[in-house]
Amino acid sequence: MIPEDAMRAAIAIAQESLVTGDIPVGAVILNPEGEIVATGKNEREALGDPTAHAEIVAIRSAANNGWRLDSHTLVVTLEPCAMCAGAIAQSRIGNLIFGAWDEKAGAVGSVWDVLRDPRSIHTVEVRAGVLADECAQLLTDFFRE
Repeated sequence: MIPEDAMRAAIAIAQESLVTGDIPVGAVILNPEGEIVATGKNEREALGDPTAHAEIVAIRSAANNGWRLDSHTLVVTLEPCAMCAGAIAQSRIGNLIFGAWDEKAGAVGSVWDVLRDPRSIHTVEVRAGVLADECAQLLTDFFRE
């Protein structure tokens, strides 16, 4: 699956968050063959769980077959926060693709760079800005309402 197609899938999942009043962030995890093996959307409001970010929900789902997600790719509509960046590293995800930058809480280049810090114990290949405008528009529309 090409990154733009995977991001479109994540955008569609993000839109499902709107039903529960959650911030529209969506994530998909691709296996080494490029197939979607897990999805997640923000569910903090729906579950009353502060850790229920889209990335965490997707990682928990993908880890059902083992916690080491080496060679997997996480595609998410918004730059991960520090908590999610830590979970990405701990699950050993090899690749991260994200859409919109998070200038307030982003931990993959905006505010911090947890995943590419030379002191990190796990290296993640990062590609930023895939369909960034579409991903950002979801958030802009949500907060405008």
